[in-house]
Amino acid sequence: MSQFATGVVVLTVGGAHLHGMTANAFTSVSLDPPSVLCCIAHSAVMHDAISGAGAFGVSIMDVEQEGLARFFADKKRPLGPAQFEGVDWVPGPATGSPLLAGALAWLECELSEGYGSGDHSVFIGGVVSASRSEKGGDGLLYFDGGYHRLARAPR
Repeated sequence: MSQFATGVVVLTVGGAHLHGMTANAFTSVSLDPPSVLCCIAHSAVMHDAISGAGAFGVSIMDVEQEGLARFFADKKRPLGPAQFEGVDWVPGPATGSPLLAGALAWLECELSEGYGSGDHSVFIGGVVSASRSEKGGDGLLYFDGGYHRLARAPR
């Protein structure tokens, strides 16, 4: 699977379950109604956070945010509110999930379904809020064990 390029997002949960996690197992499921899915290991803190909160935020990462993506992927980072100290974010208007400043786009989702599959769960979220950055930017990709830039093609 390392030969499959994916986008990079940071998933977040607000409130009593405050947590963030870098993910690349994320995709659109439906446009009508809008829904997305993410796959989370049963052993990940985010697994219980999403299950407990019933909602999650998604920040679609800009190439300039590689450092932030690496931070939220680091298992040695602090947990809970401490992991957001020094990180520029705002609480999402619909779920309160942290939405990271500088991202290309943001989604807020209410958990609608969850399915176990091997050592992961597939969480499907109905999109309740969506916005995109006005700055544009290039997407951050993950491919072959590393981060890469996705440059926009001329239109």
